[in-house]
Amino acid sequence: MSNPLYNALGGAPQAGLVQQFQDFVSRMQGQDPQALINQMVASGRVSQAQLNQAQQQARQLTSLLSSVRLPK
Repeated sequence: MSNPLYNALGGAPQAGLVQQFQDFVSRMQGQDPQALINQMVASGRVSQAQLNQAQQQARQLTSLLSSVRLPK
C-alpha cells in the first residue's frame, strides 16, 4: 500500500529537505526550545503575534496529522 505523505510529495522527498531537518536536529541537541523561543520574543526577533500565529499553525498541523491513519 502506498504512503499518502510520500505521494503528496510527488513520490520523493524534496531535495535538501531531509538534510535541512537533520541539520536542525543537530543544532537543537541539548537546547531548551522554550528558552530559545522566549529569547527570540524578548529580543524582538519574533513578535508575540508571530509566535501566536506559529502556535496556531502548529496546532492545526498536529490536528491534521493526527487524523491521518497510516497503513500497518
